[in-house]
Order: sequence, then structure tokens, then C-alpha cells
Amino acid sequence: MAMTLRLTDDESDALRRQAEMESRSMQDVAREAVREYVDRHSRQELLSRVLDEEIPRYAEALRRLGE
Repeated sequence: MAMTLRLTDDESDALRRQAEMESRSMQDVAREAVREYVDRHSRQELLSRVLDEEIPRYAEALRRLGE
């Protein structure tokens, strides 16, 4: 799917410099950044959800371990 990404001049310059340093296209660098962002935030959401569900389940055991 195609989309248009609007960047500020500073963001565009930073992306261009990064792409040049890595000898890659701006598109490749931006796509990798999006993948990393989604992956990182997806894991954080999953971890938060698991902790929200499991910590109350083991609250008594965790309390005793902390004593």
C-alpha cells in the first residue's frame, strides 16, 4: 500500500543524512524505523497486558516472596 508521509524540513534533512551515511534510500530507512517502532510498541503492549492479567493472579505469592 502506498502512502504519503509529510515530514518537516528538519526531519527530512535528518532522514536524508542518515540514509546517506548508511548508503541506503530514505524510503528504506523510514520503513525500517516504522517496523522497529511497531515491533517495540507491540511488545510493550503485550507485556503490559500480560502483567495486568497475571500479577493480580499471583499477588499473594509475590507479597510473600517480598517479605
